[in-house]
Amino acid sequence: MPQGPRQTAEITLMGQNFVVSCAPGEEQALHEAARYFDQAMAGIQTRGRTISIDKVAMMAGLNITHELRDETRRRQELEEKLAGLDERLQKALERNRTS
Repeated sequence: MPQGPRQTAEITLMGQNFVVSCAPGEEQALHEAARYFDQAMAGIQTRGRTISIDKVAMMAGLNITHELRDETRRRQELEEKLAGLDERLQKALERNRTS
């Protein structure tokens, strides 16, 4: 399946430059994601122990995945709460119309 045109962007992770492919218009989001990932990796690396860059990257990826799962769960809970409030509002409006 063709993906359409791609372009490249240069990002920096742990002081190393990488050229990566991205969709047109996604460069800013890619740079923001790279900065977030780089900060996560730097935070792990500065905790004192010397560990390989591969392990730092895996731990940062795991931490970010955990954050994403937490946020996804919170969003789902909020959506369920909003759906319940919407249902209550619709019932109240319906009662008001029939009164």
